[in-house]
Amino acid sequence: MTEAGIYAAALRLIDADGVEALTMRKLASELDANPMSLYHHVPNKDALLRGVARMVGARFRTVTLEDAPWQERIRLLATDFRTLAHRHPKLMAYSFGQPDFLQPEDPFWAGLTAILDAAGMPRSEIPQTAALLCAAVIGVLTAELNGALHRWSHLTPTDLTVGEDEPTDAGPDEDRMFRLLLDTIITGLEIQLTAARDGGQGAGH
Repeated sequence: MTEAGIYAAALRLIDADGVEALTMRKLASELDANPMSLYHHVPNKDALLRGVARMVGARFRTVTLEDAPWQERIRLLATDFRTLAHRHPKLMAYSFGQPDFLQPEDPFWAGLTAILDAAGMPRSEIPQTAALLCAAVIGVLTAELNGALHRWSHLTPTDLTVGEDEPTDAGPDEDRMFRLLLDTIITGLEIQLTAARDGGQGAGH
C-alpha cells in the first residue's frame, strides 16, 4: 500500500459516490487493508482529499503551442482544464471550493502565467490577472458541475417575452457559453495589453 495507491483508490470512490460518501473505512475496504494502517500515510480525510486533488491536478495536460497566438493558447488551456473538470466532476466541484486548490507549481497555473508573459503583459501584473482569470473560469465550471448554470439559463427576465419559435425548455448550450466566456476574457486582455503598451507600462516586463 503506497500513498499514490491510496489516492488512486480514493479517487475511484469519489468518482462513484462523491466526496461526502468517502470515509477512511470505505477506503480501507477498497484497498483490502486495516483502516488504522491508512493513518500511516494520510493523517485524516482532509489531507486525503488534498492529496487526491494534487494528484489529479498534476495529471492536467494541454498541448503546448509555443508559436500559436496567445489567444489560441488561452482557449486551448481553458478548454483542456474544463475537460479535466468534467472527467472528475465530483472531486473538482469539491476542490474548486477550497482556497488552496491552486498552487504555484500546478500545470494549469504555470501554463496560464506563461501565456500571459508571452502575450506581453507586465510581469508585475501577471499574478493578479491570472488570479482573476482562474476565478472566472473556475466560477463558470463550478456552475456547470453543480447545475446552477443550467438553472440560471432558464431565468427569463420578467420584462422579456419569449417568441413562439424560441422554446423555453431547451437546455443550455454549455459549450457555446464557455466559448463566450473565453471570448469575453480574451477581449478584456487585449484591451488591457493595448492600454499597457500605449501607456508605456510595459517597461517592467
